[in-house]
Amino acid sequence: SSHALIRTAGPLSTLQVLGRAGHMGTGIPVSGAMDRRSHGLANRLVGNGEHRATIEATLGGLEVEFDEDVRVAVTGAELDVFVGERLEGINAALRVPAGTPVRLGMPRAGLRSYLAVAGGFDAPALFASRSTDVLSGLGPDPLADGTSIPVGVPDPAESPTAWIDHAAVAPIAKVVEARILPGPRLDWFTDDALKLLRTSAYSVGARSNRIGVRLEGPELERSITDELTSEGIICGAIQVPASGQPLVFMADHPTTGGYPVIAVVHPDDLPLLAQAAPGTQVRFRLD
Repeated sequence: SSHALIRTAGPLSTLQVLGRAGHMGTGIPVSGAMDRRSHGLANRLVGNGEHRATIEATLGGLEVEFDEDVRVAVTGAELDVFVGERLEGINAALRVPAGTPVRLGMPRAGLRSYLAVAGGFDAPALFASRSTDVLSGLGPDPLADGTSIPVGVPDPAESPTAWIDHAAVAPIAKVVEARILPGPRLDWFTDDALKLLRTSAYSVGARSNRIGVRLEGPELERSITDELTSEGIICGAIQVPASGQPLVFMADHPTTGGYPVIAVVHPDDLPLLAQAAPGTQVRFRLD
């Protein structure tokens, strides 16, 4: 079987699929690709089904070499992709000869890139998923320099579409506009709080990560200040801690949280937040 050698892992590179659905009741988080749209596109470009693992690279810097000729694709953040010394494009199927490194530059826009290979990266699965969860520590370890990963066998029956060699993708927005739905604890906030969330510009804080996107902007005031019993949390839940600054829970969120959830981001808009670098403006509108 063929293998991929991680020559350079970059700031944070993890194996990701669509997550561990169906186990939150036992305290096992879903996890999975932050930008599911880019993960899915990378797989389609190389003829994989969406269940195949990709490498999610945060802030580029990843360099991978394969010991057999392979077909790869890189999607997500806008950056340069090099196959050997040759500059290639993102959102395109690339043929990579054995022993020729694939290298990602630094993003010009966005945060996270997805590298797919025909057949997928074949790490051991845990609860039927190869996703790395940085909060719970479940799944494969984050990738390190020198790690070797088996590459799966491509299955021509997996991809429902005819070969697509490249895809047109909208550029990464400088201002993220995300749709929201009212949350289960809206009544714990003042009447103005939801209006403030809907009409204000927030910026993405530097301490954002795979667990959550921390937002900085107008404080959301609570009308009920009691302690809330911990409740189940879903991806996209906007929790408001004591600081009044909203936090959007993302892929590696805990299964429960003890602060009230004022609203929930529409699932289709979570990929936009996954690519929002620190300092990016975020605006919410009621769906």
